[in-house]
Amino acid sequence: MMNCSLQSGVFPAAFKTAVVRPLLKKSNLDCNNFNNYRPVSNLPFLSKILEKLVFIQINDFLNDKQILEIFQSGFRVNHSTETALLKVLNDIRCNWDSQKLSVLVLLDLSAAFDTVDHAILLNRLKHMVGLSGALHNWFTSYLSDRTFMVCMDTCSSKIHKMTCGVPQGSVLGPVLFNLYMLPLGGVIRRHGVNFHSYADDTQLYISVSPDDTRPMDALFNCILDIKSWMAENFLQLNQDKTEVLIIGPEAQREKLLSKLQAFSLCPSLQVKNLGVILDSELGFIPHIKHVTKIGFYHLKNIARVRPILSRANTEMLMHAFITSRIDYCNALLSGLPKKNISPLQLLQNSAARVLTKTRGRAHITPVLQSLHWLPVCFRIDFKVLLLVFKCLNGLGPSYLSDLLLCTLCSIYVCLK
Repeated sequence: MMNCSLQSGVFPAAFKTAVVRPLLKKSNLDCNNFNNYRPVSNLPFLSKILEKLVFIQINDFLNDKQILEIFQSGFRVNHSTETALLKVLNDIRCNWDSQKLSVLVLLDLSAAFDTVDHAILLNRLKHMVGLSGALHNWFTSYLSDRTFMVCMDTCSSKIHKMTCGVPQGSVLGPVLFNLYMLPLGGVIRRHGVNFHSYADDTQLYISVSPDDTRPMDALFNCILDIKSWMAENFLQLNQDKTEVLIIGPEAQREKLLSKLQAFSLCPSLQVKNLGVILDSELGFIPHIKHVTKIGFYHLKNIARVRPILSRANTEMLMHAFITSRIDYCNALLSGLPKKNISPLQLLQNSAARVLTKTRGRAHITPVLQSLHWLPVCFRIDFKVLLLVFKCLNGLGPSYLSDLLLCTLCSIYVCLK
């Protein structure tokens, strides 16, 4: 059946109906407020098998031909939010070493996946990707005549047509969205502005000298062009939710405030970027405080039920709610003073005490050793070394591998 679909260029009609189930985002929210629900789209199991077969082949083709945007890290093998943030943070820190300020702009799109125009997407698949014949006909059939129905408890709505957007809950939806956004990189590059994207989250950043604000004009013109391009492609840039962060010494940051305000951009002292809170000093103190606060909240709840849990189940909860938060994007914390990281170490120590039922006055090092838990500072070093190993062995994104190769070449030349 799968081979017949691929050979004929027809996606089965029975696979095109999605069942949407609205789920409350949190159990304590008002169930009468529709904004508190998250629509979860479920597709037939066989349709995902067919999509997976196509995804494997087209993904190999895109990688071999290097069609995908280099600075797009969303839904790609060996790419992650951490690698994306590492690239951006490395460039910003290089600007700081050059005694320049960095201006970071986080663009916000409204329902980007739901407004993708099918005709434009199919045109890109044909002319930018190079799909033709039965394969292009298959994608045309895949996107057309899709329907959905909403189910809640035992009630179901009528079947409605989907005229735009990539199929939610599908295997091919994310890669199709990346291909839909391909021209955006060219729009940004024309202005000489650095950028990095993760799915529909795009961040622009420039280096600025306090006495030379010409890059600010390029940034503003770039945002205007992005807004025009998105309007032409049925995407909406939400300027009210667009965030701006100036990174550098406080005395120099104030010199750029008036220029940004003239462009209707209001800088913040901290912004949340792909789950990490960035501050103007790059000390990550607000981020660490946020992680610690949430971690201790979950740890308190785990401690309440610890008497009725086995050690194995408790350790599973610790990794799910505590360790995962400590380790998320922890490579960004490399090089920070120990006093900045100490709250995370305190959180890990408390988790180890709850797990092993160790008293507060007992020395924590033997406890961590018995659990085979690396202290936080060593976990950060381990993550950095792991990323370096992956990049040097072809398992990392090219934008990080190129940085390491350039560094190694420079070291080799100096030694020679």
